[in-house]
Amino acid sequence: MAQALRPNPVGSLFATDHKPHPLQDTLLAVTLVLGVTSFVTAMFHNLHLLSSWTGLVGILTGAAGQYLSETTRERFGLILGLGAAGIGFFLGMAHGGLFGGVIG
Repeated sequence: MAQALRPNPVGSLFATDHKPHPLQDTLLAVTLVLGVTSFVTAMFHNLHLLSSWTGLVGILTGAAGQYLSETTRERFGLILGLGAAGIGFFLGMAHGGLFGGVIG
């Protein structure tokens, strides 16, 4: 039972296979930051450019992270970030879109 209490000094915070996944963890962190940024800025009508662009990039990085993810913990965080980015993207599109007020 002692092996259950032994800490794992090497490995990722989100890896359940006890191997480091630096690319997947980076994509996870970027997706979460972009998703939260997009979701929060979507609540303000005049920030639709920021919310729609961060949402779009967050969706793309989240999709790439889902494609490359290797553990369930990584996928769980990516789904949270993708959901927030998607909501922020669609609200940003409803408030004016990617180029609203800039072109035309």
